Amino acid sequence: MARLAAALLVAAAVLCWAAAGVEALGMNWGTQATHPLPPKVVVQLLRDNGIKKVKLFDTDFAAMSALAGSGIEVMVAIPNNMLADLAGDSGAAKDWAKRNVKRYDFDGGVTIKYVAVGNEPFLQSYNGSFINITFPALQNIQNALNDAGVGDRIKATVPLNADVYNSPAKNTVPSAGRFRADISGLMTDIVKFLAKNNAPFTVNIYPFLSLYLNDNFPLDYAFFDGGATPVNDNGVMYTNVFDANFDTLVAALKAVGHGDMPVIIGEVGWPTDGDKHAKASHAQRFYAGLLKRLAANTGTPARPNQYIEVYLFGLVDEDAKSVAPGNFERHWGVLRYDGQPKYAMDLTGQGRNTMLVPAKGVKYLSRTWCALNPNAKDLGRLGANIDYACTHADCTPLGYGSTCNGMDTAGNASYAFNAYYQAQSQKDTACDFQGLALPTEKDPSTATCNCTIQIETGAAAALHGRSGGTGVAVVAALLVALIQFLALS
Repeated sequence: MARLAAALLVAAAVLCWAAAGVEALGMNWGTQATHPLPPKVVVQLLRDNGIKKVKLFDTDFAAMSALAGSGIEVMVAIPNNMLADLAGDSGAAKDWAKRNVKRYDFDGGVTIKYVAVGNEPFLQSYNGSFINITFPALQNIQNALNDAGVGDRIKATVPLNADVYNSPAKNTVPSAGRFRADISGLMTDIVKFLAKNNAPFTVNIYPFLSLYLNDNFPLDYAFFDGGATPVNDNGVMYTNVFDANFDTLVAALKAVGHGDMPVIIGEVGWPTDGDKHAKASHAQRFYAGLLKRLAANTGTPARPNQYIEVYLFGLVDEDAKSVAPGNFERHWGVLRYDGQPKYAMDLTGQGRNTMLVPAKGVKYLSRTWCALNPNAKDLGRLGANIDYACTHADCTPLGYGSTCNGMDTAGNASYAFNAYYQAQSQKDTACDFQGLALPTEKDPSTATCNCTIQIETGAAAALHGRSGGTGVAVVAALLVALIQFLALS
């Protein structure tokens, strides 16, 4: 009996530890796809995997309606292209809060906790486009939330890229971290405003990008499992770039008088295609180390033994994202485009060899591919047709270092033609390419290169999906949301 009691206590402790690991996790839900999963399917997917926080990039009505009644905590977002209007007009900010927050803020509605004002607006590649409007927009939105009576529990924040801070070239250790010189005053004002409103600082940290942007960056330093030569910061040893990056921010916050400000990791992840370092094996290694640390509340050297709120990026691959930053942009998902897991991943941080629960109720187009016509005569037009297909569909797996790189001309053509055919929902006219292509029921995939069949989208697919939660409660919540939507429209 004593042994049984002890075993039960151990089991309970393990379950509590596992639950704590999941509690810390959020997930970014991006929808820049030619055939996005129906929102109801996504919400059920989140619930099935115990993910209790989600970060959006807008306030799409279908997504918000699907989240109603789910109990999932939500960070809604304001895109960068809306910042100017909200910065210059407090009335517009109040109207935005009414339509996108208050509308869903009811018992059984959407559990909104944060509003993300912009997305990495101070990226240097934006050439200062949002420098003068982000802070006024942040102020107006938080004030609008306060005026609406929800500001005590819903906070506005600005998801920022880690390039808003750095250490000087002459002293590159984390403890020397400061906000970037050109925006130092602005960042100080933003930090003070966040502190005044008890709002967190939100930052996106990507160890993968350190590797991608610098061929001399030590590979092991991007991961958490040791092997890298540590960086010595006055006796504090940094064994991975995530900790070093995070603590550079902590030092920058400390330098402006707010070293204890709560920090949310708005995005962190590892892509699986589109670059020589974007591999499923690397992603699996990265997440295994990260999740283990989160579950144990390891913290960082500057903030040891502390809980860190983290949103993984991202949930599913997005085949319509811009590839301006790199071909890997369309492959950040821990799940494939159709909600199927790519590799073993234990969200509890216990390191078990387990897979995420896949999306349920996903319906696919017919098992038909588009491939190079074996009887095609005029192959002189092949290059132009492949270019056309890849301009209008996702061919990033064909690039150097990617999963479909190295195929022969026929393989490249079939991949490109099929990518376009699927993006066009298998329309008859989408598989011709001047007589160079034909529909086929024979899968042209290889051992390393997957030619996809796209999923159904629209109303028919949504009906096939399963809603999360108790059906009656969710339907009631959606009806209330719809009534409020009509009233406000």
